[in-house]
Amino acid sequence: MASKYRPLTAALALASSLAACGPREPAGRPPLSQAALGAVTATPGAPRAELARALDDLFTDPTLGETRAVVVLANGAVAAERYGAGYGPDTRFVSWSMAKTITALLIGMLVADGRLALDDPAPIPNWRRPGDPRAAITLRHLLQMRAGLDHTESGPVPTESSEVRMLFLDGRDNMAKWAAEQPLEAEPGTKFEYSSNTTVILADIAARVLTENSHDPETRRRAVADYLQARLFEPLGMASIVPEFDGAGTLIGGSLMHATARDYAKLGELLRTKGSHRGAQLVPRQWIEAMVTPSPRSPHYGFQTWLNRPVEDSPLFPDAAPHSLFAMIGHMGQYVLVSPQQRLTVVRLGHSDEAQREALMPRLAALTAIYPAR
Repeated sequence: MASKYRPLTAALALASSLAACGPREPAGRPPLSQAALGAVTATPGAPRAELARALDDLFTDPTLGETRAVVVLANGAVAAERYGAGYGPDTRFVSWSMAKTITALLIGMLVADGRLALDDPAPIPNWRRPGDPRAAITLRHLLQMRAGLDHTESGPVPTESSEVRMLFLDGRDNMAKWAAEQPLEAEPGTKFEYSSNTTVILADIAARVLTENSHDPETRRRAVADYLQARLFEPLGMASIVPEFDGAGTLIGGSLMHATARDYAKLGELLRTKGSHRGAQLVPRQWIEAMVTPSPRSPHYGFQTWLNRPVEDSPLFPDAAPHSLFAMIGHMGQYVLVSPQQRLTVVRLGHSDEAQREALMPRLAALTAIYPAR
C-alpha cells in the first residue's frame, strides 16, 4: 500500500488499543471538559470517554482546520453531537459537492418512475443533432463522471477552472447550457474525470423531464423543488434544506445546497438503510446499491458518491475502515461518512485546506474505528 496510508493504519491501531482499554483516557492527555463529555449521549454504543475524546480532537486540534459541526449516528440513534463556537443545531451549512449525491438520488427516483432510462442517450437536444459525437453519452456515463466532456475541475489559475467559469463567470446565468456546450475530450465512457459541471447537466435533465422541456425558469425551479420536497425532503423530515438554482431555473446540483448537520445525517441514514425510511422505500434499494457500486473507470467512485476503495490518492481511508464505507464529500472538508457494516453515519462539517484534510483523515478513521464492523 502507498506510504500516504501509513498514518491511517497507525490511527486504526491506536483506536483498537483504546477500545481494548474501555473508557479510560490515555496517559498525559488533559481531562475532558464537561462540554466535551456532554456532546456524547449516555448510551453511544461505544466507550463514552473515547468517543468524546475523538470528537474533542476534531474541534481542538488546529492542524485539522476548523470543525464546525459533528453528528454521529450509531444504529440509527444519535450517539454524539457537537458544534463549534457560533454554530448550532439550527445552522445551515453549505453542502458544496455533497449536493452531488442528492442529485443522484433525484435521478434515481425519476428512473424508478419510468421517466428516465439509465443507458439511453442523455436527453440533451443539442447532443441529438446528426453527427454530434456527444449523442453517445448516457445517463450512466454522467452519473459515473465518465461523459468525456472537456473539463478542468480545478487548478492553479482559478479562472481556468471549468467549474469556476460555470458557477461565477461566463456560464453563471445558464449553467447547464454552458456545461453541455463543451466538446468531447475523450470517447464517452472511457475516462473518469470528476466534474461539478456534469452534475449540473444531470440537474437540467431532471428539470426537462419534470416540466416537459419548459424553458421558463420559475416553472423549472418549482418543479424540481416540489419533487424533491415531496419525494425526499419532507418524508425524511429535512425541514432545513435549501437548494439553490441558477437564473435559468436549474438546480445547482453539483455544489450548492444548504442544510443543518442533523439533516445531512438523515440523508446519510437513508443511504445506509438502502433507501428505506420508517417502513417506506423512498428510493429503490437497487438504486442505492448502484450508487455504491464501483464504476468501471473509477473503483473509488459510484453514482456521484465516493467509495472507500484501496486506490492511489483515495479521498477516504481504505486501510482503516471497511471497504463498504462510502461518503458524500464536499469542498473544504464537508463529509457524510456512511459505514453499513458498522451501522454508522458520521457528519463532519467545517473548513479545512488540503494539508488540513490530509491530517483530518486519520482522525476521522480513528473515530469510525471505535465502532466494530458487524
